[in-house]
Amino acid sequence: MGYGTRLHRLFGFALAGLLLATAAAFLFQLRQKPAANAPTKADRILVEKAAHRLTLFSARRKLKEYRVALGFSPVGSKQREGDGRTPEGNYAIDFHKSDSAFHRALHISYPNAADTARAAEAGVAPGGDIMIHGLPNGFSALGSAHRLRDWTAGCIAVTDSEIDEIWESVADGTPIEIRP
Repeated sequence: MGYGTRLHRLFGFALAGLLLATAAAFLFQLRQKPAANAPTKADRILVEKAAHRLTLFSARRKLKEYRVALGFSPVGSKQREGDGRTPEGNYAIDFHKSDSAFHRALHISYPNAADTARAAEAGVAPGGDIMIHGLPNGFSALGSAHRLRDWTAGCIAVTDSEIDEIWESVADGTPIEIRP
């Protein structure tokens, strides 16, 4: 086989690989966008801790999903203040916090009555101030690198641009389910 034929074949493989990568990227982006007639406001949030994933839904359709960092000790449900765990259960977004130390934040209604009772029975404080938030103020340049390890005190962290999107898509009162 001549040099030109080998070069042509190599170019063909490279072009095929580029086309496959482009198609995969296009399909991923398409999967992230809501359908044209889907509402842009989320009516439910699902957090899957094991997958490090937060998904926004509207009318049972996925609007968008985000990769997240969790509490520094993410396995298991939050038991007490300072344990570094992200709670598990059903809550609601109870307010938007624009003056957060973490760019922007959405406060989660943790602890609920069951969390409070469990902590009281154990003789400990349940903790609170659990939020979906961006990066610490002044650290937005970290971007997605913050997800290399779980680092929050029990919150759910995304990038600053992602919390901006979530902030606009989620109203106070939106239910949030946090699964193991």
